[in-house]
Amino acid sequence: MILFHTQAYAALAAATGLERGTVENKLFPDGERYLRLETSPAGKDVALLGGTVSEADTLELYDLASGIVEAGARSLSLVIPYFGYATMERAALPREIVTAKTRARLLSSIPLPGSGARVLLLDLHTEGIPFYFEGPLRPVHLSAKPVILQAIRRLTADTGSGTAPGSAFAIACTDAGRAKWVEAMANDLGVPAAFVFKRRTTAGTEVTAVSAQVEGRHVVIYDDLIRTGGSLLNAARAYRAAGATRISAVATHGVFPGDALPRLQQSGLFDKVIVTDSHPRALTLRSAFLEVDSVAKLLAAAVSA
Repeated sequence: MILFHTQAYAALAAATGLERGTVENKLFPDGERYLRLETSPAGKDVALLGGTVSEADTLELYDLASGIVEAGARSLSLVIPYFGYATMERAALPREIVTAKTRARLLSSIPLPGSGARVLLLDLHTEGIPFYFEGPLRPVHLSAKPVILQAIRRLTADTGSGTAPGSAFAIACTDAGRAKWVEAMANDLGVPAAFVFKRRTTAGTEVTAVSAQVEGRHVVIYDDLIRTGGSLLNAARAYRAAGATRISAVATHGVFPGDALPRLQQSGLFDKVIVTDSHPRALTLRSAFLEVDSVAKLLAAAVSA
């Protein structure tokens, strides 16, 4: 197995411990990209690590994958820790373009190597997205649950001193969409699960109720994705109003565009946020407030399976 990667995912690629191929990657003065595989993939099982974190990154991923197959790779595993446009997975208004589907179609048009191709996707926002991939490209939906549970255990190691293990914290979600995920993790940890109910109005979204007893507890809010943090803030305010004494947040994908992370920190609601390195921006923002756990070993094991 040999691993290539897009520029944005160099750090995550290095952390996998897999043998890496090298790519000459540069921009011409007019902004067009030049790519050349310095390591030959001919006759090898190849993994390509990249994410659709921007339009340029998506095209870099597509171009590299096509070049790897055309250069004679035996098989191809596309490893996409963060699949962008995951919230555009369906049309809510007439004639809306379902961008998650069009991106999947684009990647499905990558040439097929002799021993087949697959795409490894991590904690998708909607579980139906794998069905958007077409033809012989085989989608595999991976879970970051082992990494997330480890983060939660670390966060709550000092919670409930002098009481039954886990009795002083709860796992919570930002909305009903993550309810099954949160309930499963709460069962694994043997702690209560908490949920908020929201109502969408023309003025925005408001939390109408909290479904579990969180008074006096440390509440760990889990979400698959933190983007602007609006849903996370609304949920945290509701849990605080319901009596939570401490609130932390854990997510698989930390996107944090613009001032999203400072808004969370300045709210005073959270003592810590933990995300994975599935999105490269998380590593650039890492601090005492934002911890970043790696999914590198999880991805390496999946690629090698």
